[in-house]
Parts: sequence; C-alpha cells; structure tokens
Amino acid sequence: MIFPTLDIENKLWKKGYHYICGLDEVGRGCFAGPVVVGAVIFPKDVILPEGVADSKLLRPKQRERLSEEIKKVALDWAVAEISVRDINKVGIGKATQKAFRKAVRNIKPKPDFVVFDAFYNLNVVKIASSAYIKHLNRKKQQPVKNGDKICASISAASIIAKVYRDNLMTKLHQKYPKYGLAKHKGYGTKEHQAAIKKYGLCKIHRRSFNLEKFLL
Repeated sequence: MIFPTLDIENKLWKKGYHYICGLDEVGRGCFAGPVVVGAVIFPKDVILPEGVADSKLLRPKQRERLSEEIKKVALDWAVAEISVRDINKVGIGKATQKAFRKAVRNIKPKPDFVVFDAFYNLNVVKIASSAYIKHLNRKKQQPVKNGDKICASISAASIIAKVYRDNLMTKLHQKYPKYGLAKHKGYGTKEHQAAIKKYGLCKIHRRSFNLEKFLL
C-alpha cells in the first residue's frame, strides 16, 4: 500500500503559505445519495495518524478510526454535502463544484492554498468562484496526480468524506431497505441494478444519471 506524505505541504509551507487545504470528493459516480466533499487543514507540526491512506484502500474500521484521529490533529476539517435534488437539477459536475466551494467556505482558518486530486482540472473545480474564496486564484490551487494516494491532506479529506457518506448511506438504508444501500453505499453494483429493476427508483436515486434504463 502507498502511504501519503507531507512533501507537497512542506514545499508550500516553505513558500510562505500557512493554511493548505486538502480536498477530496466521495460518491460522484454513485446511483443514489448525495455527493460529499471533505476538507482538511493540517498544522505545520502535525504528526500524521498511523495508517493514513487513500480511503478506498482502507477497511471500514480503519477509516472510522483514522477519521476521528485526523479530526483531533487537524487545525480544522469540514464536510460539504450536496443533495440528490441538486444533482438532478444541475448535473453531477456542477453539483461537485458546488460541494468543493462549500467545503472551502466551511473550514477555518481561511485557506491560502488548496490541493486536490488531479482528476479535477482547474476549469472543472472552479474553487475561486465565490466571494469568500475569490483570493484562491489558479496560482493558489494545485491538482495532484494520484493526490488521494500521495498527499496527506487530500488523503485525510478523502477519509473524512468517506466515513461521513458511508454513515449517511447506512442510515438511508433504514428508510429504503430494499436497495441494499448499507452494503454498496449507492454505487451501481449488479445488486443495486437488480434492485432498481425489481422495485423501481426511489426518492434518493439520481434520475439525471438515466437510471430508467435499468427498469427495462
């Protein structure tokens, strides 16, 4: 397993940046439930919790432990959730942008630099589009290739976001038990597709994803 480091953060701290915010999203490709973005700012003297890694490579219990430990050592952390209603209204791309901006607005102190996975280019994320964060121009944003695997702030954000969203989907399972949400967390597994075909779509499905094709 690849474990992330603070190499990127250290370079930015040496350049004079103080509050480097790592961002990552969870649930962008799901058939059901909200999209969630996590944000984390570490202090310069942080000692990373042992085992921090890309959330997708960790077991649920590991993520839960690390999420709590990250929150304790971070200067601050935040989670932003964008609803299925908004996803269906504006599309997943714009909804994810909205979640990134909301996460940055929710964290204190105000970040002076942001790092995020290179899957999102600067034209997609549009982090600096709100008045609160207009100071974060392109020179103060860095997409990192495999960022959730190699950059500690991004990995930490992915863990916090994943734990938050998984817990939310487990709760939604109690309301919509037929779909197996507690198991697949809303992703488009064969089990989920079969449930859609059998029971139809429910309120938390992303109809903008053209899920009606699974009803045929």
